[in-house]
Amino acid sequence: MEIFKYMETYDYEQLVFCQDKTSGLKAIIAIHDTTLGPALGGTRMWNYSSEEEAIEDALRLAKGMTYKNAAAGLNLGGGKTVIIGDPLKDKNEEMFRAFGRFIQGLNGRYITAEDVGTTVADMDIIHEETNYVTGISEAFGSSGNPSPVTAYGVYVGMKAAAKEAFGSDSLEGKTVAVQGVGNVAYTLCDYLHKEGAKLIVADINQASVDRAVNAFDAVQVGVDEIYSQDADIFAPCALGAIINDNTIPQLKAKVIAGSANNQLKDTKHGDIIHEMGIVYAPDYVINSGGVINVADELYGYNHDRAMKRVSGIYDTIEKIFAISKRDEIPTYVAADRLAEERIERVGKSRSQFLQNGKHIITNR
Repeated sequence: MEIFKYMETYDYEQLVFCQDKTSGLKAIIAIHDTTLGPALGGTRMWNYSSEEEAIEDALRLAKGMTYKNAAAGLNLGGGKTVIIGDPLKDKNEEMFRAFGRFIQGLNGRYITAEDVGTTVADMDIIHEETNYVTGISEAFGSSGNPSPVTAYGVYVGMKAAAKEAFGSDSLEGKTVAVQGVGNVAYTLCDYLHKEGAKLIVADINQASVDRAVNAFDAVQVGVDEIYSQDADIFAPCALGAIINDNTIPQLKAKVIAGSANNQLKDTKHGDIIHEMGIVYAPDYVINSGGVINVADELYGYNHDRAMKRVSGIYDTIEKIFAISKRDEIPTYVAADRLAEERIERVGKSRSQFLQNGKHIITNR
């Protein structure tokens, strides 16, 4: 892998390799863009098959966080960490303390949080060495479990998408097919049920399905049948890459709005559903409630303030639809454009203090 060529192509700022022999730490911190502020992104621990695979994942995820944070209206850039190792076997206190010291050494350029393979307990250990970490225990002033807040953001984003598709943001009487009924989706179903929506659910975990059926009078279907349901809205809340060549022909829904990451298998699939007239709420925008919530911790967490900002996902989704119409582009492209335009505007507003990327020093 030609690392510098890759970084130059996608304009990454920094790639940091962190190693601690005693604990076995092998971590990669990728910082994509800090135009809007310090880079915020979680720490993922995964048993990667190669170092190159880990580097590519860190870089890809960091860029995604730049766009997610920018579109969410946060004054934060994008970054991500991957730790190479099995999260079930390789964790130890020394590893996360060492990692915390590496973060501290970046002096605020990067702020971490939970991700796949890491937990609140891991963040608490990192917090022993640095304050540049979010998602720690509530005892330290954290926001706690982000799932309910993420679900609320998906709910309000879905209402905005419904307004675009049906002329009203009311979900009463609408049929929503929910793929995956984990923590986020279960809370989403609660919001939908209370508004009077009809729910169809599918999950590989039967216990999760049973819980939703009992609590919300949902109808259970097989995991391969969820796409073809006669529903108004399809809510992907489990796997990524599920909008693809096989599933698109089965869809009857007029709206796609859910919490899953990377829903489009390829950009061409975003083009296809756009041409079909399906209203798509871009995933990294509609599911940004979690990052909005943890970002509030940087100011001293206030739940009401965080929820008010998360409710703004409704307005952001509407802006994306407006850009889509303005520029005659699919909504997934419009979301990127929204993020890029914000980064560009902020960059220009700071340009009076910069010249060719360097601080101007005037003689006194």
